[in-house]
Amino acid sequence: MAKRLIDLLGSGLGLLLLAPLLLVVALAIKIDSPGPVFFRQTRVGRHGEEFRIHKLRTMRQADDAGAAPQITVGDDPRITRVGVLLRRTKLDELAQLIDVWRGCMSLVGPRPEVPRYVALYPPELRATLLGVRPGITDPASLAFRHESELLARAADPQREYVEVVMPAKLAISARYIGEASWLRDLQCIAATLRTLWTRQPPSSFKPLA
Repeated sequence: MAKRLIDLLGSGLGLLLLAPLLLVVALAIKIDSPGPVFFRQTRVGRHGEEFRIHKLRTMRQADDAGAAPQITVGDDPRITRVGVLLRRTKLDELAQLIDVWRGCMSLVGPRPEVPRYVALYPPELRATLLGVRPGITDPASLAFRHESELLARAADPQREYVEVVMPAKLAISARYIGEASWLRDLQCIAATLRTLWTRQPPSSFKPLA
């Protein structure tokens, strides 16, 4: 109950205070490339229920849907000029405050995956990972903040993600769930904000501890 209250207060206040910034960003997206302001994609949420996540669009419209790759690697040519800035500052994720307000997501929780990757979850972790609302941020997101650059250095980014990155993130997320509390959530939110401000992983936050 306390977690949901924090989600409602945080998302509501965030949407209210950030409304002017979101309007400016939306205008920049429309001017930069044709297409909608939001990018919508099916993700798997609590209890395995699918929902359509909100993100501010960072890629050209023709490449956003269909059979396009579902991971982004390094300097992906599909990313727009405005999209580069949005991804670098993580501003594209702010739209997920809408999903938190709707109850599909939480401020803090395991990042929601697309169905094809959820199908690869280890059976022993599946119930744990899908037993909570997915979040905008969590310890795994902080630990793998530079995931795109990491994948860009791999010979096979898709395989690297499935065999190395995703299992590591799932293990961190499962540990977070086992130790979750409203205080740890507030610490994670604070660590995320510090990371965005400094653009460096916060030294005082140790997601693997």
